[in-house]
Amino acid sequence: MSAAPSPALALTMGEPAGIGPDITLAAWLLRNERDLPAFFVTGDAGLLRARAAHLGLSVPVAECSPEDAGRHFHAALPVVPAGPPAAAAPGRPDASSAPAARAAIDTAVSLVQAGRAGAVVTNPISKAVLYAAGFTFPGHTEYLAHLCGEPAPRPVMMIWSPELAVVPATIHVALAEVPHLFTQELLVETALIVARDLERRFGIASPRLAVCGLNPHAGEEGTLGVEDEIVTRPAVESLRRAGIDARGPLPADTLFHPAARAGYDVAIGAYHDQVLAPVKALAFDRAVNVTLGLPFVRTSPDHGTAFDIAGTGRADPSSLIEALRLARRLAGRDAARAEGQPAAELAFDGPPA
Repeated sequence: MSAAPSPALALTMGEPAGIGPDITLAAWLLRNERDLPAFFVTGDAGLLRARAAHLGLSVPVAECSPEDAGRHFHAALPVVPAGPPAAAAPGRPDASSAPAARAAIDTAVSLVQAGRAGAVVTNPISKAVLYAAGFTFPGHTEYLAHLCGEPAPRPVMMIWSPELAVVPATIHVALAEVPHLFTQELLVETALIVARDLERRFGIASPRLAVCGLNPHAGEEGTLGVEDEIVTRPAVESLRRAGIDARGPLPADTLFHPAARAGYDVAIGAYHDQVLAPVKALAFDRAVNVTLGLPFVRTSPDHGTAFDIAGTGRADPSSLIEALRLARRLAGRDAARAEGQPAAELAFDGPPA
């Protein structure tokens, strides 16, 4: 008896006034050329039809159930209705934006938790728009963890690309707050989640972790700041005692050239820009945001809403395409593991297959 088809991926509409609708339509048009997995959009079908007309794109939109998405996918963009209608024009968020964006996320997560979607892929949201509407979470990542219920899992943001994978230990916080938040406990917990998911979801048998120092030159043994001697070095030693292949503290300014990148599977930095700047410089259009630590697969394009180019036809769907393709691979590994079957390692030395 043949196996049942894998559930389609749930792609959230994202901020209605941003480029999420644009790149969604563009990705669907490239579905055959780029061998994309079947996906459906959670959100407002009317807004997607209007954006397609605005952009002059011939994209039929079919409202359907998650189970029927695969049947519709090759002829039309499947949409599972979620939340209130979205009335925002490209580049101009309005009062309908936040409720529509949040409902799209809620629906996608509920469907993947129910086994009706294979993974969640999220289009960009505007935190400023959500904050103005009473959203109290720092961002997508923390909200997704909240939706998992209590106790909420500890989510970790990894930016993955064929050239480089990175994790910031602290994420969306002011730089002045980093030294107070950067603790041994945080670093060890983050690294353990990274190592576990690289092994479990990416199939890397013994992940190699390179841990950046907080200070220039990793503190020069305390002469350029004591944090790396009292936080980073003891944390790495603790990880090594736990059997994790971790090295550090390492100077961030020499960690991202090709020869150095060949020596590790992921670089863990102390703060956001320390590791996101290198990966975006190397792979801006191919980098994918992957949330580790969740009970389901979540990926996202590694860019924002780009209000300035929404509705112009200039938005590049490349990062969304890679997010969809990576989600398929990770969800496939989850399914294979659940069935006790082997699955290939996800290598970091080339584009996703």
